Amino acid sequence: MEFGIFTFGELTRDRSGAARPAAQRTREAIRLAAIADHAGLDVVGLGEHHRHDFAFSAPEVVLAAIAAQTRRIRLTSAVTVLSTADPARVFEQFATLDLVSGGRAEIIAGRGVFPESFPVFGYDPAQYEALFEDRLELLLRMREHATVTRPDPSPGGPDSRRAHHSLREAAVVPRPLQERLPIWRGVGGTPSSFVRAGRAGVPLFLALLSGPQHFAEHLRLYRDAAAEAGHAPSSLRVGTGSHFYVARTSQAAREEFYPHYAAYIEQNMPRAGGKLSREQFEAWAGPGGGLLVGSPAEVAERILATQEVLGTDRFMAHVGLGTLPQAETAASVELLATEVMPAVRGSLGR
Repeated sequence: MEFGIFTFGELTRDRSGAARPAAQRTREAIRLAAIADHAGLDVVGLGEHHRHDFAFSAPEVVLAAIAAQTRRIRLTSAVTVLSTADPARVFEQFATLDLVSGGRAEIIAGRGVFPESFPVFGYDPAQYEALFEDRLELLLRMREHATVTRPDPSPGGPDSRRAHHSLREAAVVPRPLQERLPIWRGVGGTPSSFVRAGRAGVPLFLALLSGPQHFAEHLRLYRDAAAEAGHAPSSLRVGTGSHFYVARTSQAAREEFYPHYAAYIEQNMPRAGGKLSREQFEAWAGPGGGLLVGSPAEVAERILATQEVLGTDRFMAHVGLGTLPQAETAASVELLATEVMPAVRGSLGR
């Protein structure tokens, strides 16, 4: 099982009303990636947002900076908002990152939770789903072929509402160092998304904002659809990501993390939810919730429980949330690598 971290570079305001500058958040992300690489984690991801309260609108640029400061850790988006991005440009950027990093680039393509990129790039939010599905199909085709031809859609045919323009012997260059650039599909809770991912035979990345039991049936749909389409089970990897903080004891983790996490929930989530009470925080951090906060042993047990239900191959911790200081975040990443990861792998090995 692989382990990693990801961050959105949240610019959450503290009690004084001040937010960490984007430049500081960017430096912190590069430093966290270097810590994760040195500690032995497998992957680091950066999310894409186009809002004043997040630092990264071009994660591939920051990932290139991380590539220069790391040696082995894999570099991924988490996620690339493909609905409002040209698939050719996305592929070329990450192929270049692959060359820069010595073959460590990946893409997690998703529709995105926030709609803010649609007005920025001139797209209709009503095409939210159609844009993504069309562009993911084209991105996967570009991975397989260096030159892509795509004729005009047939009037009234099944492809008549296709979102991307036609192509004629279009060169998609450079080609990555890896033979096949890994492309994951980021999914939420829509069953149809799991079915489409299965038909395409692409690995899944799932944000667990609730407990794993909710998604067990969705993953059965994913694996059944893949089997019907003839895809090998080995290609059907599943990764999960959770809001995360670990400290030496469960009590210390909860006491340290709650005020910073409450600030994140109240300011940076897609829908304003008001104040996060301590009772709600404790419920989310409980066995049936999606928030992983506690001691290394408690968090390892929760990850193992998710793996048993969902059959996951990768866990990524969403770190640096809210106003949590960088030192505490770095210590949490170290504990993930040195205590949580070995405990989980040891149990799976047994």
